[in-house]
Amino acid sequence: MSKIVKILFLGDIFGEPGRRAIVELVPGLREELQLDAVFANCENAAHGNGISTRMVQEVLDAGVDFMTSGNHIYDVHEIYNYLNQPDCKILRPHNYPQSAPGRGTGIFTTKSGVHIGLINIQGNVFMNPPAGLPLDAFDDAYVNLQSEADVIVVDMHAETTSEKRAMGWYTVGKAQLVVGTHTHVPTADEEILDGQTAYITDLGMTGPYRSIIGNDKDLILKKLKSGTRQKFQPGTDDVRLCGVYCEIDVYAKKAIKIERICKRLT
Repeated sequence: MSKIVKILFLGDIFGEPGRRAIVELVPGLREELQLDAVFANCENAAHGNGISTRMVQEVLDAGVDFMTSGNHIYDVHEIYNYLNQPDCKILRPHNYPQSAPGRGTGIFTTKSGVHIGLINIQGNVFMNPPAGLPLDAFDDAYVNLQSEADVIVVDMHAETTSEKRAMGWYTVGKAQLVVGTHTHVPTADEEILDGQTAYITDLGMTGPYRSIIGNDKDLILKKLKSGTRQKFQPGTDDVRLCGVYCEIDVYAKKAIKIERICKRLT
C-alpha cells in the first residue's frame, strides 16, 4: 500500500519579476501536476532583500502554501510582527537564536490530511549573521516534529555545496526531501540518496536570469570594475520559475521521484 504526496519546492523568489512568475505560473502548475503542496524560499521577494507583508499575501494568494527564508529575512522590518503571529506562513532558520523573531519549523497539512513538517536551516560557511551548528539544528527540529509529521522537508540555506550535501546525507532516512537555497544557481545533481531522501544542492532562483544572481548585471559589473558602491536593482529579463517536483511515498517514508522544474515567462 502507498500514499503519494506531490510537492513543488521553488527557489528563491527575487523581486517583482520573481513574484510575477509565482503569480502567473504556480496556479497552472498546481493543476497540471496535481500538487498537494507548494513551498518557496521568499527571502529576496522585496526588491532582492527581504519580504513585506503585502508580498507575503501576494505569494500565498498565488497558490504557495508555506515559505522558507534565510539571511535576508529581517531586511524589511515590518515583517517582524508577522513572523511572530501563530498563523505565520514563513519560517526563519531554526539555528537562529531563540529570541529572534519567528520560528524555524512548521507543519503544513494537505487537503488529503498528510502532515508535512518543514525545517529551515542556515549554513555557517561564508554566511552572515552567524548561526548555530546546522546538523544540531536538524536534530533539535526533528525531535520536535517526528511525532506529528508524516513527511519531513528541509530547506538548507547555505553558500557552499559541501554544507548542503552534508545535510542531505545526514538526514537520510529521517527527511524525505532536502533542498538547497541561497546561491540562485540551479544545480543538476537531483537524486534520491540511498533510495530514501530526495536531494538537490540548489533549487536555483525564481526571478530574472539575464542578471547576476538576480541583480541588474550592468550595475554589478560596474561595481566590480570600478570598486565603487552601487545601488543594486533587480534584473528584468529572462524570468524563470525554478525548483523541484518531488513525489513521496508517505507510508514507506521515502521519496520516489525528484525532477527539476524550470519554466520561463513568455
